[in-house]
Amino acid sequence: MSTKVLLVDDHAIIREGLRSLLEKEPNIEVVADTDDGRKARDLVRELSPDVVIMDITMPGLNGIEATRQITAESPHVKVIALSIHSKRRYVADMLSAGATGYILKECLFDELVQAIQAVVAGGQYLSPRITDVVVSDYVKRLSATAYSPFEALTTREREVLQLVAEGKSTKQIALELHVSTKTIEANRRQIMEKLDRHSVAELTKYAIREGLTTLET
Repeated sequence: MSTKVLLVDDHAIIREGLRSLLEKEPNIEVVADTDDGRKARDLVRELSPDVVIMDITMPGLNGIEATRQITAESPHVKVIALSIHSKRRYVADMLSAGATGYILKECLFDELVQAIQAVVAGGQYLSPRITDVVVSDYVKRLSATAYSPFEALTTREREVLQLVAEGKSTKQIALELHVSTKTIEANRRQIMEKLDRHSVAELTKYAIREGLTTLET
């Protein structure tokens, strides 16, 4: 039986290259690809892939939030992060969100195949540069820190926060999330109250610090 794979990356050339290589592998079927975390979530609902290859820094809904939503709704789906980021914060956040694999874009293609095989078999896979010791230590220190107001945000509020930080207007966010502008305005007020941040600039800085978006996106 073939392993069904969904590719998620906001760079078309990476998706096309990975699709071309993976389709040559026996027992691997690429069922779809997308450049957006929100579309990825919807495609998982529609196609029920076995594995999602997930980029982290994407506009709209980043890979960490997409992974969190996908694994919450479909715990049987395995998510492998494929990223340029090797910082412990990104690794810890992806694993905390439910990813079972994390490899770097600098890796050889054979490593991606190895990661897919590992997670399908029920294991985890981390690139050699991402050591278990470093990740375990960082996650442990994260859990020991004081409560963060970010934890109080709902899934929708985190989505709105990212879009605000990306410079989207209230109307644009409302259209993207299929709700009214009044709903978005209410969401933004709630976010500001919960985070004690009272301007778009402050929200943007906070979103970057929490890894919801980056200046590179």
